[in-house]
Amino acid sequence: MKYEKVIGLEIHMRIKSDTKMFCGCKNALSIDVEPNENTCPVCMGFPGMLPALNENVVKLGLLGGMMMNCEVNKHSRFDRKTYFYPDNPTSYQITQLYDPIVWAGSVKTIVDGKARDFGIHHMHLENDAGKLTHAGGKTLCDYNRAWAPLMEIVTDPVFREKEEVMEFLRELQKVMRAAGVSDADMEKGQMRCDVNLSIRPEWSAVLWTRTEHKNVNSFNGIWRLIDFEYKRQVKVVESGWEVDQETRGWDDEKWVSTIQRSKEDAMDYRYFPEPDLLPLNLSDDFIAQAEAMKVELPITRRLRYLEEYKLGDDDARLLTSDSELSDYFEELVALTQDPKKSCSYITTILLAIIKESDDLESVSDLKFNVWELATVIQLVNKDELSSTNSKLVIEELVLNGGNADEIVDAKNLRQKNDMWALEAIVDSVIENNAKQVEDYKGWNENIFGFFVWQCMKASKGQWNPKIFNELLKKKLG
Repeated sequence: MKYEKVIGLEIHMRIKSDTKMFCGCKNALSIDVEPNENTCPVCMGFPGMLPALNENVVKLGLLGGMMMNCEVNKHSRFDRKTYFYPDNPTSYQITQLYDPIVWAGSVKTIVDGKARDFGIHHMHLENDAGKLTHAGGKTLCDYNRAWAPLMEIVTDPVFREKEEVMEFLRELQKVMRAAGVSDADMEKGQMRCDVNLSIRPEWSAVLWTRTEHKNVNSFNGIWRLIDFEYKRQVKVVESGWEVDQETRGWDDEKWVSTIQRSKEDAMDYRYFPEPDLLPLNLSDDFIAQAEAMKVELPITRRLRYLEEYKLGDDDARLLTSDSELSDYFEELVALTQDPKKSCSYITTILLAIIKESDDLESVSDLKFNVWELATVIQLVNKDELSSTNSKLVIEELVLNGGNADEIVDAKNLRQKNDMWALEAIVDSVIENNAKQVEDYKGWNENIFGFFVWQCMKASKGQWNPKIFNELLKKKLG
């Protein structure tokens, strides 16, 4: 029997606020701070300390929901989820179980060349727990991220293949980065994913028992987990057993999963309305403020680059991977009116230089303005600068900044297009290489490059090779 996968995701994403969700401590957006440096009596759950809801967290969370085309719930509330674990200093989590801030949305992405919409069941706000490090038979507790603000994005069980999951997660990451809601960096713990997976016969519409894998923190790990769990469940079913509903942990070093606990319904979290926070009522003005912060979706830009600019899919994907890069590209196109060449110079030259540099992380770190790159492209289009030499000019701009026109002249890179002078050089090369001319006319066309090289040598590399090509073909016949 053939089985299909049924996959749903729960994505925890750190909201990019300056302070934590319910106190004034610095939000743990990176992993380079000292353990327990950003804590206070409130987020550590000291007696008598009460939470105060961060307005900016709510606004950014609402914006994130809007970017996923979700419906806004003007009247939501917080609930208390009680559980005892060392990374949870208050012994409870403040979350939204019954009335989330947004619901019923979708995220569009491209899978196998086709645009697809994947359903979002809801997104709710909650606080994060701390981090436990197990070493030397002991457990170390770091509470820097305790009470840090999270969005938990819950999808519908709409994924059938791991490729769909990967494209969705990458798109979701780009959406939240573009809006400034989250950096969604898995390496820094800003994005974690619970993977819910079940199998069923391909002909069946009934959902079978699922397993949940908690806190998978890399794309590669998610890819490998889906493969492993699918094969494991098929083996269980074909051995005559039923898959147990359970929470499992993924070991990405050993590429195996192990059971952590039985189904979550068996856990008594004792949910009840959070007594220290009033219900969350969003005014029309507050919703309008979040609406005004929306930006163009990366997928919208990507489809526009494919349709309007006729770019290849890989280039469109790369240029929309970061909103700052997309803005830079569009500004360059506005100056050059040449989308394909603008794309080529960014993706093949500029990004390669940035990648190799120790000092540059993005186009915002460049020492020159975008119009200098536009000048380089325009010089190439006017045949005043060769493609090879254009890279030298860009490297100089990256290294020292400056003016593209001045660099071209200072390095004697500007190609000359004086037809009379070019023709005189061609005539001289033909006259001084009679033997090679005879060979060429004797059907040895491979020797043509020799004449071009001689012309460039005679012009000291400052004349236009394109015109040399045209003149040589005309004169040699």
